[in-house]
Amino acid sequence: QVQVVESGGGVVQPGGSLRLSCAASGISVRGGYMGWDRQSPGKVRELVARVYRGGGSTIIADAVKGRFTISSDNTKNTMYLQMNSLKPEDTAVYYCNLHILTGARWTDYWGQGTQVTVSS
Repeated sequence: QVQVVESGGGVVQPGGSLRLSCAASGISVRGGYMGWDRQSPGKVRELVARVYRGGGSTIIADAVKGRFTISSDNTKNTMYLQMNSLKPEDTAVYYCNLHILTGARWTDYWGQGTQVTVSS
């Protein structure tokens, strides 16, 4: 059974840094991608970053480009989000997303979310 678990959230002052981790287990296929979405109260969930498991290419949202870095270790099915120069508007629940082929269809798996709060 596929499971996705996030860790690393917390409270940080503006300008600070946090590193989020996401560990996926129960995966027996290659390909697809892992990514981070976030959602703030009253706002729609938005893509933050994504890394493709095949070639390692990445997508970074404009709002965090230059401040956030996504990376992964496919041997461990683990993904990281290094967040630097954090701003109050980065405050949100961050969700790990795993997108893989199960049988003949693409399936999304989500973690429970981890809270990131940027406040002085």
